[in-house]
Amino acid sequence: MITRCLMAAAVAVSLSVSSGAGPAAAETCGGVYRVKSGDSLSLIADGLYKDASKWTAIHQSNIADIGQNPNRIRVGQELRLACIDGLPVGLEGGTTAAQAAAISTQNAARPTAPVVPATQRALRLLTGDDYAPFTDRSLPNGGLYTDVVDAAMRNNPTGAGYKIYWVNDWAAHLDTLIYDGVVDMGFPWIRPDCDQLPDNWRCNHLVFSEPMFEILVLLFVDKSRPFTFATDNNVNGNRLCRPKGYSKHVFDQNGRNWLKDGKMELVSPLTVANCFEMLVAGEVDAVAMNEFTGRAAVADLDLRDRVDVDATPLTIDGLHVVISKEHPQSGELLALVNDSLKTIKGSGEYQQIIDTHMSRIWEGF
Repeated sequence: MITRCLMAAAVAVSLSVSSGAGPAAAETCGGVYRVKSGDSLSLIADGLYKDASKWTAIHQSNIADIGQNPNRIRVGQELRLACIDGLPVGLEGGTTAAQAAAISTQNAARPTAPVVPATQRALRLLTGDDYAPFTDRSLPNGGLYTDVVDAAMRNNPTGAGYKIYWVNDWAAHLDTLIYDGVVDMGFPWIRPDCDQLPDNWRCNHLVFSEPMFEILVLLFVDKSRPFTFATDNNVNGNRLCRPKGYSKHVFDQNGRNWLKDGKMELVSPLTVANCFEMLVAGEVDAVAMNEFTGRAAVADLDLRDRVDVDATPLTIDGLHVVISKEHPQSGELLALVNDSLKTIKGSGEYQQIIDTHMSRIWEGF
């Protein structure tokens, strides 16, 4: 029955051309910026994007080089800046409007998977809708993460065929469809701090690929009631909001033990919107949310003038492809995914995909 339900829900990844405002054809947009003495991410964002709040966009695009602390940039460091609303212009390594259109057309026209020989079973990958901007069939190329996975699998070193299935009951993914072997792999999932949380179900039952994308988890605060997260002690006695169903590991990893030791109060309403409504009503002190989901909620609720982002990220979460430890080929599949990711990063296709989606996502904020 599970297999029949899965197959009935299966839909090939839809591919469409992303659109948005772009610079004049003679100019380049985005590119590489070299850090100068006295720079900070907010100063760079203010100068090049004309919006200091876009420091997180720069941080997000350069997590691997900057790390969790946005203040740890160094003179001469090269930062990749995505094209957002036609800015910045004139940087080395930028993309012209014509190039951007060609990339979008190329991506939209590509097949979703290699042809699978009749004698070979296609690898089965599982995801679901309603996880914007990462996975949703209404988004260009199925969302940022789906696009990356699709590109990686098309370039897998074994030439194995694959299919992406969509099942919107996320609760059934891990311990039923993936762990029981109905599918081979699933995405995108966060890996808990397994060193500190060895009894966590995911740590005991799944293997995780290298992160195909990393996201900032931020504290969204009310501008009229500033809440500054400079050290772990700043959370003592405060009320932090994170909706039901969202992982709580961000509060107890890296030696924090905020929940375990009762240092903070966790408020968990049903929805992300509920968290932000409670924030502006003074019922919680901050909302802990990944940058994209949080900013989208702020925009949807028209709270840009009320809500701000604290200058220190709470943590960085990697988004992974997961495989059951019980899968008879778990080791081979893990190597296949990691090698495929390495291939598209080496070819530049990975960065093209990220830049295209980041431009579209930030234009929506």
